[in-house]
Amino acid sequence: MAFVLTPGERNEKAALPELMGKGAVKRPGPGRPKLRPRAVVGDRGYSGRAVREDLRRHGISPIIPQLRTEKAPRLMDWGLYHERNVVERLVGKLKEYRRIATRYDKLAASYLAFVQLAAIRIWL
Repeated sequence: MAFVLTPGERNEKAALPELMGKGAVKRPGPGRPKLRPRAVVGDRGYSGRAVREDLRRHGISPIIPQLRTEKAPRLMDWGLYHERNVVERLVGKLKEYRRIATRYDKLAASYLAFVQLAAIRIWL
């Protein structure tokens, strides 16, 4: 699980490279964790040629629906896309914590630490 803080008005695509550098996927059995997942699932906010090309260049399959304004239809795994609801439910549960929803912390490090603690508490 990895989190990246961004300013409120910044779009999600800008944080994707930093987020991809933080996550590590545990391998089944012995060995070091993989630094790249097989696929990245995102909503339409991550849609765009640059994002898709960057993910493919790193050997990652993008599971991102295209915008309605894009003309060329793309095939994607809708079954895997529906697994994205795990993240959406986690965000919804995190916002139940008043401290996270209103961001009382002045320092970004304190806020991020509490988000991580809350996520651990939810997932345990």
